[in-house]
Amino acid sequence: MARSIGSAGTSSCAHTALHLLCGVVFRDYGAHVTGGNMDTAEGRLDFELRDFTPELAQQIVDAVNAEIAAARPIEIKILPREEAFQIPDLIRTKINLLPEGITNVRTVNIVGLDLQADGGTHVANTREVGRVALLKTRSKGANNKRIVIAVED
Repeated sequence: MARSIGSAGTSSCAHTALHLLCGVVFRDYGAHVTGGNMDTAEGRLDFELRDFTPELAQQIVDAVNAEIAAARPIEIKILPREEAFQIPDLIRTKINLLPEGITNVRTVNIVGLDLQADGGTHVANTREVGRVALLKTRSKGANNKRIVIAVED
């Protein structure tokens, strides 16, 4: 069952869940994010994935739930832009969306899985997310595949 709209921290859980999804897909398939959207208890990410099936999407979500269960700590840091951009793969989107004028970059590190530039709210530990469920998949073109997930109680 998806968390109710009024649940404390639900959007933080959803945001962290999307970072977990991104981290698993990047680690296991080397795929960049081509689009995304987040609501209170669910969200979607689009990836550059060529060989994609609903079964693969479920395997990815199972891996996300394993990362949640791993109880990984989440660290936030503010770094000078020059230092931040020395971090390999700091930007996981197909294009860099970070404006040139930003001198300090906020990073979110799901320790051992995903380190990215990010300005959103997150939980302190992946176990706080609970579980995620695969809601649907969609092909958005030959190389662009969508995975929609929901945070569950």
